[in-house]
Amino acid sequence: MFAGATAEVRKFAMRLRANTTDSEDKLWGYLKTKPQGLKFRRQHPFNLFVLDFYCHKLRLVIEIDGGYHFTRLQQEKDRDRTLGISKYKVDVIRFTNMEVIDDYEITIEKIDSIVKERLKTSTL
Repeated sequence: MFAGATAEVRKFAMRLRANTTDSEDKLWGYLKTKPQGLKFRRQHPFNLFVLDFYCHKLRLVIEIDGGYHFTRLQQEKDRDRTLGISKYKVDVIRFTNMEVIDDYEITIEKIDSIVKERLKTSTL
């Protein structure tokens, strides 16, 4: 689902895929193995946004937040972004760069737990 992403958003997603952060690379190393048989896309164009990781089957977004996400302005933007995404009945979960880098195993366990719960309760 691209939710009406423009050509400009798609091009921006391509640039982001070519310039990923260490934490995005690390998490992508896991998500590209298709945990629980699920396909995740990275830097996925979606409406006005580029999602860090997206699983269409679960309608689930995983966002990795860098240091600038802790500013008041960026937190407001993140809230607005999450609201905009949720209008499409898509849920967003967030991790910080530090969680992915320093607590990788715990991050993976959290993702696996959320994925398993969603698979259990979904009508997919």
